[in-house]
Amino acid sequence: MTISRYLDIIIYVKTVNFFKALSDETRLRLLHIFTHYELNVNEIVDIMGMGQSRISRHLKILADAQLLTFRRDGLWTFYSAAAGGEGYRFSEAVKYLFDDDPVFAKDLEKVKHVLDERSRETVRFFDSIAEDWEKLKREIFGDIDLNGLILENIPSSATIVDLGCGTGDLLGLLKEKAGRVIGVEKSPRMLEGARRRFADHETGIELRIGQLEHLPLREAEADLAVINMVLHHLPDPGKALLEVHRVLKKGNTFIIVDLLTHNQESMRERYGDRWLGFSETEMKNWLDSSGFSIKKMESFDLKKKLKGFLITAVKNF
Repeated sequence: MTISRYLDIIIYVKTVNFFKALSDETRLRLLHIFTHYELNVNEIVDIMGMGQSRISRHLKILADAQLLTFRRDGLWTFYSAAAGGEGYRFSEAVKYLFDDDPVFAKDLEKVKHVLDERSRETVRFFDSIAEDWEKLKREIFGDIDLNGLILENIPSSATIVDLGCGTGDLLGLLKEKAGRVIGVEKSPRMLEGARRRFADHETGIELRIGQLEHLPLREAEADLAVINMVLHHLPDPGKALLEVHRVLKKGNTFIIVDLLTHNQESMRERYGDRWLGFSETEMKNWLDSSGFSIKKMESFDLKKKLKGFLITAVKNF
């Protein structure tokens, strides 16, 4: 058999496998959903209204055909459409068939409903712990002066934004470095705690309610941005980083503080974490694709056998 003939057979087999994987309506619907979102099995069960064993079987078929990719984060597994390779090229070639189909459109409406409810649950969680937030943070940070570490890496700036400011413990310190500080928080009770903190204090600190994926800031409004221990609570950190790129001036600094990858599954329930930390590679890929360059990354020890990191990045364009 010639090499050319052998390659033809391989291509034929792969093509047949792609079509076999999509020969079921449920798997077609799943692929369409995953071309738009990354979701875990429980979320898919809610969206599709099917049992977990049935959903898992369909996901395995799609993954075996290399039409889906997945990542494990502790006990959770998240699925999305293949981002490269032949499975990606095949999906891109056929996805126009999903356009304007009412069944597929309804699926995306269900996804939006599930994600909106997930966001509301996060807000409710942080509203419920707002009064105890400082205590909960000490369970992780211990005696480390995380705010001081952040300040050491911040140059004087006209406008600094603290994204996910919580009850505002960093805002007053940031004001020492800036003429104007903006705190953004999506939990109303957290934001109320920040308002009480600064009720009788200096001006120049603004508080705005909003989500990090849809920031209540104008384009290029900020000279410097800080996200401190917030990304691991977000369903889509990459989307938040794109928003930071939008509101930050070109060539300016972006400080990210978060957890390195760990296996403490209890953090999900105790602190509302969605991600069990991040690897250096994950952060670099997200920042690169969002238009940032990493200038420095340093790590530090926390309690509960956790490690944190601080990244200093710069907006490229």
